[in-house]
Amino acid sequence: MRDVLGWRRKFGVMGPSTNTVVQPDFDAMRPVGVTSHYSRIFTPDADAVSNESFRAGVEVIGGNVLDAVRSVMTCAPDHLVMGMSAVTFFGGAKGADAFIRSVEDVAGIGVTVGSHACAAALEAHGGVRRIAVLSPYWPVMNAEVARYFGDRGFTVVRDIALQCTSWTGIAAVPPARCREAIKALDGDDVEAIVQVGTNLSMVRLAAAAELFLGKPVIAINAATWWHALRRNGIADRLAGFGRLLEEF
Repeated sequence: MRDVLGWRRKFGVMGPSTNTVVQPDFDAMRPVGVTSHYSRIFTPDADAVSNESFRAGVEVIGGNVLDAVRSVMTCAPDHLVMGMSAVTFFGGAKGADAFIRSVEDVAGIGVTVGSHACAAALEAHGGVRRIAVLSPYWPVMNAEVARYFGDRGFTVVRDIALQCTSWTGIAAVPPARCREAIKALDGDDVEAIVQVGTNLSMVRLAAAAELFLGKPVIAINAATWWHALRRNGIADRLAGFGRLLEEF
């Protein structure tokens, strides 16, 4: 029997309880017959996140992931989607693989994570090796992101960490600030720009930026959702969210 609404696929999505962007982003990109079911990872908000405290805070969130996995598995999803990106960059490519194994061992089904999805998105565009990175994180976390992409054969030419001081505050970053950051990251030495941090609202801005920059601008929520769809045989082309979902 197939679910009457999710007759093509049911996705279970794990995201921090403080995250208010990833769920509506995924829903906006949802083809007919695909449903997403959000399981909140308990996340105490913090009002003084710093370079020193960032990693410890993320590790607290990461420690609660498997409880969210067990919860969402009760609706019998076909596939899982990780709606938080930071933990999927820790430890480089091997760390991402280890995280996937820990989730799949509990769930018994596949999971899409943001780090691998962004790398796959860059590969889909072809020939991209030199990138710039935008995040709401702090420099200590951007270093982990650069390490991951280095393991995957990419060079992070430069990066910007917006240094948001609370988890909920990430969702309050205005598009104008992100637009200025994209312009500062761009240059002839950069072949693509990648935005990480799933609570940063960038899906539509990234799509617009591709038009005026003439190069890929990968928003992690778009890349993660694209990767989950394609991995599950959903080939629908969706307009308004960038070349990735329109062409690949």
